[in-house]
Amino acid sequence: MKSSNPSWSQLFWSCAIAGALLGLSAAPALADVKTRDKGQVKFEGMLGTMMRMFGGKALSEGVVSTNAVKGNRKATLNDLTGRIVDLGEQKVYDLDMKKKTYTVTTFDQLRQKLREAQERAAKEVKDAPKEAGEPAQPSAGDKQYEFDFDVKETGQTRSIAGYDAKQVVMTVIVREKGKTLDESGGVVLTADSWLGPDIPAMKELAEFEMKYWKAIAPETALVSAEQMAAVAAMYPMIKPAMDRLNQEKVSLKGTPLAMTMTFEGVKSKAQIEEQTKSSSGGGLSGMLARKIAKKDDKPRATIFTMNSETLEIATAVGATDVDVPAGFKLKD
Repeated sequence: MKSSNPSWSQLFWSCAIAGALLGLSAAPALADVKTRDKGQVKFEGMLGTMMRMFGGKALSEGVVSTNAVKGNRKATLNDLTGRIVDLGEQKVYDLDMKKKTYTVTTFDQLRQKLREAQERAAKEVKDAPKEAGEPAQPSAGDKQYEFDFDVKETGQTRSIAGYDAKQVVMTVIVREKGKTLDESGGVVLTADSWLGPDIPAMKELAEFEMKYWKAIAPETALVSAEQMAAVAAMYPMIKPAMDRLNQEKVSLKGTPLAMTMTFEGVKSKAQIEEQTKSSSGGGLSGMLARKIAKKDDKPRATIFTMNSETLEIATAVGATDVDVPAGFKLKD
């Protein structure tokens, strides 16, 4: 199954930028901005198997894309695909860069697709066999969550896209209320960020992203996308982790120019005990269980990792930068 949507790394990087700059400027977007970015995402376990159907090599090798914002339009293009969002028209133009064709989808149609994708993913995850050793996550309605948050400035600096940036590492732990992470299991989100100075043009990009995601799915504005449905179904704790991270980012000063986000699932004490018990039996089944347990004996497992970096920032944007390229035809 292939998707014409932007890559996972593009989606999450857009959300990360928007969340980091949310609230810094309430004025309507007026300035133009154009960036070149590189994103890469790696999924593990059963989630990795599912996501390879969506992204193929692009997920493992990374994608370099350009983003251009002018007025109510934003275009995201790479070698294979493109997407033009028009907030005024409430339409999305998806481009096939190889075939030079495009399709048009309204915001209402996208909302419907998102609801269908969430329902489909929830059913597929429920019916799918659980991989041995993979941390289970409680459903969103079963538990109440508590958060632990930590932020540290490492003192490290580097130059990114021509700007001096400092390293800030943020950690969000999501666990069951009243229990420790070891007792209940949960999710650990680590965001290794490089913050440059305040860049006004990047605020315009962030404001556009926030307007778009709120228009498509207000209930999950910070992390919604069709592909997010599978992740949300398998790991419901990821959404509150992302929400909390973006809330905390508001107090940080500077513009995120590069980020590595790592999501980890942590097994509960009961899961570890059950795994130990299942591997203690005799015979062939016991031997196989012990081999699996030995392979997956770590209480913490990586769910996925994202790497994103802004390579260039410019403010010169022409009308053609946010239009369907010349020669492209509407797909029947």
